[in-house]
Amino acid sequence: MIRTIIQIDEDACNGCGLCVSACHEGAIGLVGGKARLLRDDFCDGLGDCLPACPTGAISFVEREAAAYDEEAVRAAQKAAASAGGCPGSLSRFFGHGGEGASEHGDDESADEGRSPSRLAQWPVEIKLVPARAPYFEGADILVAADCTAFAYADFHRDFMRGKVTLIGCPKLDGVDYADKLTDILSSNNVASVTVARMEVPCCGGIERAVRTAVERSGKDVPVEVAVISTRGELLARR
Repeated sequence: MIRTIIQIDEDACNGCGLCVSACHEGAIGLVGGKARLLRDDFCDGLGDCLPACPTGAISFVEREAAAYDEEAVRAAQKAAASAGGCPGSLSRFFGHGGEGASEHGDDESADEGRSPSRLAQWPVEIKLVPARAPYFEGADILVAADCTAFAYADFHRDFMRGKVTLIGCPKLDGVDYADKLTDILSSNNVASVTVARMEVPCCGGIERAVRTAVERSGKDVPVEVAVISTRGELLARR
C-alpha cells in the first residue's frame, strides 16, 4: 500500500540516537552509527521522531510500505519491557538553565519561593546517557558521584546550573566509566568538565575516570574537581 512513512538521510544523520528514543514504536535503530528505519510496519507515520532530530535528517515520504501493525508493536513493547527496557530512559533536553529556572536566573522561583531545578537533560546516569547527544556540543559537563547532591545542600545552584549533569557511583555500579566518558569527549566539543566527588576514597574512581577519558580523547578539556565532606561541606576545589 502507498502511505506516509518516515525517511532518514543517513548522510545528514549524526548518530545521536535521539530519534530512536523518540520512536515509541521501536521502528528506528542505530546501525553502523546511523539511524535506520528497521521495520516499515512499526512506523505509524505520525513523526514523533522528526522534532527530536537535531540535524533535520528525518522527513516524510509517500511510498509503498507495509501497513502499520499496532498489534505487533504492542507485542514488541511488552517483550522489551520484560527484558528490562525502560521508557524513563528516553533522552530529553530542557535547556542549559535547567527546567524550572526563572527566566531572570534568580535563585528562587518567584511564584513558589523555592529553588528551581537546574537539571538540563534526561537521563543523567552515565551508563544511560547517549554519547552523541547534541546537548553535549559546547557544553560544560558536571560528572558527579551519586552522594554529592544529597550531602551538599545547594548542589543545584552551585554545581548543576548551566551544566549537563552526569552521575554515577564507581563502587556500586562496578563499571569503568572511562570508556563511556572517552566516547562523550571524543564525539563532542566539550568546553569543560567539573567533577563533584565525596571525600571517601572509593569516590576517587570517578575522578580517575574523568582524567583518563580526557587523556584518551586527546583534547585539551579543562577539569576542575570539587571535594565534599560526608557532613556536606565543600572541602576543596582544585
